[in-house]
Amino acid sequence: MIEVILPAPLRELARISGQIMLDVAQPLTQRSVLDALERDYPMLRGTTRDQRSGKRRAYLRFFACGKDLSHAEPDAPLPEAVASGAEPFVILGAMSGG
Repeated sequence: MIEVILPAPLRELARISGQIMLDVAQPLTQRSVLDALERDYPMLRGTTRDQRSGKRRAYLRFFACGKDLSHAEPDAPLPEAVASGAEPFVILGAMSGG
């Protein structure tokens, strides 16, 4: 089981008020985490990645162990600390503007 931290708008959409723990298939990758998230919370399909291309949505960022993994390959292994449950997989909303 791994912990996933979502931004408030996605927690509200999924009606999640507490911690999110997911049973994720191995190997542990961004793709497997997002697959498990969409499996357990189907209302989130299409919110973190485009349903056709599978690419991350432009205004979301993925972090683990203090590192920005947003531009990493979706099938690259996540850090062992995430797999062991010591660290969460974090999805954050990005901001832009002038």
